[in-house]
Amino acid sequence: MTIATTADASSGETASNSSFYAAMRILPRAQREAMFQIYTFCRYVDDIADSDRPRSERQAALQQWRDDIDALYQGGAPERLRDYVASIDAFGIRREDFLDVIDGMEMDVLADIRAPEEATLDLYCDRVASAVGRLSVRVFGLPEQEGILLSHHLGRALQLTNILRDLDEDAAIGRLYLPREALLRAGIDCADPAAVMSSPALPEVCARLMERARTHFVESDEIMNRNARRAVRAPRIMSKYYHAILDLLEERGFQPPRSPVRVSYAAKIAIVLRYALI
Repeated sequence: MTIATTADASSGETASNSSFYAAMRILPRAQREAMFQIYTFCRYVDDIADSDRPRSERQAALQQWRDDIDALYQGGAPERLRDYVASIDAFGIRREDFLDVIDGMEMDVLADIRAPEEATLDLYCDRVASAVGRLSVRVFGLPEQEGILLSHHLGRALQLTNILRDLDEDAAIGRLYLPREALLRAGIDCADPAAVMSSPALPEVCARLMERARTHFVESDEIMNRNARRAVRAPRIMSKYYHAILDLLEERGFQPPRSPVRVSYAAKIAIVLRYALI
């Protein structure tokens, strides 16, 4: 499962034309460099989790990242993290949030996630998306508690949108992130990805997840509305972009055949122009 900040690049776009890049290039240089360091870290660990290497090799690669992060915060930064030192000092980026992201990636490595319980899904969203937010909001300059709250809601909104967008792609590699409780409420009593994708009750399950994502978008909008506009320009651009994806998914529906949805280039530019200048 692609985490929210890397979704576009992993879907075939490069960093230079992804929505993440568009949102971050508006930042002052020091903030921009810190955000691209976070982006690079996320890309590396996400690529490890989604590779077809043996699970033991992927676990070892993720453990090496844990060791490197520990070394970074103990004053012995390895070569690939040496540039991170200045950003950590400047913005107070926390070691624990890097490690949470790695722990989230490992959830995909230990076993293919299939119909997790609600609590497990929420933990997964916290680690692979909200933890990225917690890294980022320190760079943006939000007050700590407001930043943590924004990370909680916006991270979950983005990740739930990712799950809905990538249903068929994830099912093709044996993963199913729809929560077990929602499946059972819809009368789906199996966790086989292919069977769930073909179930006539799938739209009911997706509607519940879509409603939850929208609730998180509303909560995150309220937080951004009460904070300094310059501090929330980048997360607002990401929010509006993913909200557009959610709208496209609702318009398309979830009955097969499900064609991929993409926000048009013109729509992306309109979002950036509207919110980059506030």
